[in-house]
Amino acid sequence: MNIKKGTLENLEELVVLFDQYRQFYGQESNEFLAREFLTERIKKEESIIYLAYLDDSPVGFTQLFPSFSSVSMERMWILNDLFVSEKARQKGVANALIEQAIILSKETDGKGILLETGADNVSAQKLYEKIGFEQETAKFYFYSTH
Repeated sequence: MNIKKGTLENLEELVVLFDQYRQFYGQESNEFLAREFLTERIKKEESIIYLAYLDDSPVGFTQLFPSFSSVSMERMWILNDLFVSEKARQKGVANALIEQAIILSKETDGKGILLETGADNVSAQKLYEKIGFEQETAKFYFYSTH
């Protein structure tokens, strides 16, 4: 397995995976808008993206957004997206991508990584806990506008 940083040079490989990821979450396929979105994130350096390759084929990615804790006055990373193509699941790809995210956090003196997952996504929860993530329990409530 090989992990590479997402750049404009490997954008087309990333677009395909990103579009599959969005479809997994019930969105219509739209590679044009996916390309625009990812290009802007990369050009503006608003996120860090890692691509995973098996046998030189792109099979997964993760996208992290920087954030900061005002209370602790430290950088944090939000692991916003994690996707592994169906053919590559159960082969350690998600684990390798998360490990790369942890390396990024350490290299940037980050406080840690924050992520969320669906309450019904038990396989992801097991992976996160195996790696060392801890589930927050009723310390905070999250609100959003739609």
